[in-house]
Amino acid sequence: MSTTVGNVPLITLNDGNRIPQLGLGVFQIPPEETAAAVRSALEIGYRHIDTAQMYGNEQGVGRGLRESGVDRASVYITSKLTNGFHRPDDARRAFDETLAELGTDYVDLFLIHWPLPTRYDGDFVSTWQTLEEFKAQGRARSIGVSNFQIHHLQELARETGTTPAVNQIEVHPYFGNDEVRAYDVEHDIATEAWSPIAQGKVLGDPVVARISRATGAHPAQVVLRWHIERGDIVFPKSVHPQRMKENFEIFDFEINDEEIEALTALNRGEDGRRGPNPDTFDYIPS
Repeated sequence: MSTTVGNVPLITLNDGNRIPQLGLGVFQIPPEETAAAVRSALEIGYRHIDTAQMYGNEQGVGRGLRESGVDRASVYITSKLTNGFHRPDDARRAFDETLAELGTDYVDLFLIHWPLPTRYDGDFVSTWQTLEEFKAQGRARSIGVSNFQIHHLQELARETGTTPAVNQIEVHPYFGNDEVRAYDVEHDIATEAWSPIAQGKVLGDPVVARISRATGAHPAQVVLRWHIERGDIVFPKSVHPQRMKENFEIFDFEINDEEIEALTALNRGEDGRRGPNPDTFDYIPS
């Protein structure tokens, strides 16, 4: 059994399914541009697309896949439950809509996008149990969570029988999110890193620049390679084919242990967080 798809390593999840370690993220790609971006990515060689109901572009992902001519079975598709539909019946309807928008009868991975502990009387367990249904039906090959803190994961472990396959969290050199990543490793949960280059903020860092000069790689490539070496799954966003190509070409160079440690040492703890804190984030789309 191959351990790569093209040059991209395949990570085996705790349910036995495998996910490409590098993909294309479509967060903030306008719906009218999404199909073209997906077509470009698939032409370059990407076989992993990360979308979400709240991104509003699932339909474009499905259209881009169909127009590419690439077989659906060879492309790993992730989507995520929108924040306004955590109650079980709402989640079921929302999941049906995701499959309809994508034009497929299954997704490879479906996530709870945010725990929203201050909403729904703090209940995300019943939401997770609904995702367990989707997996049992075969309509979600794997299920996981996004932005879950350790105590959220511990509650799922106490109350349910399924460990998330994935926890998609903010991770980059300025915010290592080390405690959550360590919990993930200890419990065989794969860590997916969103905002992997800190929305570009880390690219001008002198440490990144030094390693870029030493390796001949672009700064973004250096940071993405750091994630790969640490075992994170990453899906940088771009609509530009040349940038997509550069992001994809991170397997023909290496960074050494000293360089990995130097990047890791950039961690600013909570001060480095760029996105919302999952313990307080309560946004529900109107």
